[in-house]
Amino acid sequence: GNTVTCPGFYGPQGRRLRLDLRQPDYITRLQNFRHESPEGDFRLSNFEMETAGYYALGQLLGHEVLSLNAIVANRATGEFAKDAGDIVDRMIARTLALL
Repeated sequence: GNTVTCPGFYGPQGRRLRLDLRQPDYITRLQNFRHESPEGDFRLSNFEMETAGYYALGQLLGHEVLSLNAIVANRATGEFAKDAGDIVDRMIARTLALL
């Protein structure tokens, strides 16, 4: 799947605080998005909020930027990894070995 950079931590990622969501079906709409292309089925499966900013700053400053995500939660099912720290550590170690 592919990552969506949401423009915020709460509402844009489907989290409720004390206010109702302006678009309560936003996450479901993103999850149901499909685009068929010669390369295959393009779908969205990860939601975060920083990556677009990193890429924008990297472009402005002339840096090469890499973004990786360790998937530690399934918001649709409410399932969370019990070993999130280990998952992140393994991702970092594997990435450093490849660079």
